Amino acid sequence: MPRIKIEMPEHFTFTTEMPVRISDINYGGHLSNDSIVSLIHEARVRFLAQYNYGELNVEGVGMIMTDSAVIYKAEGFHGDVLQIDVCISDFNKYGCDFYYLLSNKQTAVEVAHAKTGMVFFDYEERKVTAVPQKFRDRMQKTT
Repeated sequence: MPRIKIEMPEHFTFTTEMPVRISDINYGGHLSNDSIVSLIHEARVRFLAQYNYGELNVEGVGMIMTDSAVIYKAEGFHGDVLQIDVCISDFNKYGCDFYYLLSNKQTAVEVAHAKTGMVFFDYEERKVTAVPQKFRDRMQKTT
């Protein structure tokens, strides 16, 4: 099976920082794969919050993840501070992709590249819905 590749964007529109907690460390003594997924989830929530959005309310509809991919580049350790850069790209009728670049803030070493596919979802009707035009317009102004 060929390796997964993520074509990372050149520019990111949001940056946040998070420490690697002891609970993020696996039996190998480094940052665990499940913690990376949790960290990018928190980064996505922070990204949306800067626009007064939440995953359950973006212009009246929610978001739901359809897929995710993580490419591990280097180890992370307890006490490291990760810089997580985020941007949105690849809009389609129902959603878009979030990209994440995780780097060690102290050393600038890239720890991981990640991407999540998100679609818009009407939680009352339990079905996928179109990207809200106002959200698309706001996000495309920042890219």
